[in-house]
Amino acid sequence: MPLARSLSVTSLSGLEEWDEEFDLEDAVLFEIAWEVANKVGGIYTVIQTKARLTAEEWGENYFLVGPYVESNVRTQVELIEPTNPALKSTIDKMNRSGCKYAAQCEEPPHILAHFHEWLAGLGLVLCRQRQLPVATIFTTHATLLGRYLCAGNVDFYNNLAEFNVDKEAGDRQIYHRYCLERAAARCAHVFTTVSQITAIEAEHLLKRKPDIVTPNGLNVKKFSAMHEFQNLHAQSKNRIQEFIRGHFYGHLDFNLDKCLFLFIAGRYEFSNKGADIFLEALARLNYLLRVNHSDVTVIAFFIMPARTNNFNVETLKGQAVRKQLWDTAQTVKERFGKKLYESLLVGQLPDVSKMLDKEDFTIMKRAIFATQRQCQPPICTHNMLEDSSDPILNCIRRIGLFNSSADRVKIIFHPEFLSSTSPLLPMDYEEFVRGCHLGVFPSYYEPWGYTPAECTVMGIPSISTNLSGFGCFMEEHIADPSAYGIYILDRRYRGVDESCNQLTSFLFQFCKQSRRQRIIQRNRTERLSDLLDWRYLGRYYISARHMALAKAYPDAFSYEPHEPNSASGFRYPRPASVPPSPALSRHSSPHHSEAEDNDDEDERYDEDLEAEKDRMNIRQPVALPFKNKAYTVYGANGDGATTEKN
Repeated sequence: MPLARSLSVTSLSGLEEWDEEFDLEDAVLFEIAWEVANKVGGIYTVIQTKARLTAEEWGENYFLVGPYVESNVRTQVELIEPTNPALKSTIDKMNRSGCKYAAQCEEPPHILAHFHEWLAGLGLVLCRQRQLPVATIFTTHATLLGRYLCAGNVDFYNNLAEFNVDKEAGDRQIYHRYCLERAAARCAHVFTTVSQITAIEAEHLLKRKPDIVTPNGLNVKKFSAMHEFQNLHAQSKNRIQEFIRGHFYGHLDFNLDKCLFLFIAGRYEFSNKGADIFLEALARLNYLLRVNHSDVTVIAFFIMPARTNNFNVETLKGQAVRKQLWDTAQTVKERFGKKLYESLLVGQLPDVSKMLDKEDFTIMKRAIFATQRQCQPPICTHNMLEDSSDPILNCIRRIGLFNSSADRVKIIFHPEFLSSTSPLLPMDYEEFVRGCHLGVFPSYYEPWGYTPAECTVMGIPSISTNLSGFGCFMEEHIADPSAYGIYILDRRYRGVDESCNQLTSFLFQFCKQSRRQRIIQRNRTERLSDLLDWRYLGRYYISARHMALAKAYPDAFSYEPHEPNSASGFRYPRPASVPPSPALSRHSSPHHSEAEDNDDEDERYDEDLEAEKDRMNIRQPVALPFKNKAYTVYGANGDGATTEKN
């Protein structure tokens, strides 16, 4: 299926620089979504991270409109009183009608309203039906019908043109919502979506080709020194290792320094998110590691919220035993240190045989006895309400990965979002991701994919697919994605078994990498974060807004889109120094040896030189035509300087 292109991300440098004469002084932007200050899914991240850049462009004429949730308002919103009389009158009238609203702006004559997803689409349809003088944009982040069809295990992408969309929506009892989404897409002045793969889907299911593809970005925090994010990885990895010590107490027969942490996270959609193929690949990886007598142990985390009633008692006990062992070790260490100190005070070398007495040995024996365990380490950290019908647990029972001593692959299912206040694994999601070695997201339906994008920004390699917006984006802009730690799984042109074999191969090759190779790969992955910065990707939202204003107000605004005829612009080339995995070459790549940490200077690899070559392949972020109001300009080092309106 060819990727028919509208104005899109064929190349990030393919769009012309924005003309500063496109005056937004007399325009106001309303952005409407159910997830404004209301975290439900990925759209919350889109709006939250993009807000700063949009505010820099529009100044005080930028409004976000969403549901008034009291608990969210208290923590995320600063209530202010409007100073403009006309606006104050409008808001007072809305409040009297039961709408709660807090904002501040001038009253410009040209209004632009940007609606996200079908939940906000009704407002767009009513604006057009009532012929209000409002320029409208509708962005679908994932089509409603597409999500339902993929969840039903249909051959979705090969049959897009064959679906009877009205019948399919009716059969799934979502026809009213589907009609609302389709009407919003058809009525909008400008229709956008987040990726090329979703653009194809929207063209068939919503019957309109998107005008512009607007990929999702992130606010990228750059470190002053390259080793800083590597240090954060080491710190977070140590915290995960502490959890592992408690979870596998009594069966800790593997070397944590030879242990790799893999994870999958997101909405609990077993097939759509690729949890099914990931589990099957883990079973095959376990076989390969065992027959090859590998000393590597893989621990795979499944972070997907499901229905539970509490923590698993055995899991909590493991953390308690770990803490008790630590306290015992500290007690013995203090007693040992005191005897050593007293011996040195009198000028005598200590008699090692007398440093530990019977009481010390008794304390240690009791601690060792406490680690005795008759059962296997638990798979799930919580008590599941629907244990017998849970798809992940049923698949684990089928493939037989029960965390036994013989298995080189262990599985931990954490059916709850991570939190730093958890008594079990007290880590925020960002901190947890930084401590892992590889994110695995073999999704079948993923319009964009914030999880692998977040991994990239934090310098963690990831596996995505060519059916995700992120995977397609990276394939388009990187000559050899795997060399930069972005593995693209083919789920579009291969069957399930072939895709599973390819995923197993990716995982096995990753397990064969040496520690130094993984460090080099993380450095490369982190350098790709510029590709995902809103300072680049925000230009497509700017283009969509300019196009909508020109369509709705042709006398006041004009816009001529620049559509590249070819894939001009930059592509990250394949690094010349080191291949992505040890399977490709043993001579030019860092090799594993017993003296690995001592022979770094012998490696043919200059990190600074390679980083400089990569920077030459990407332009500096576009300079936005900021309004002459109070705004913050961020420099390359992330420092901000505030300028007041003249």
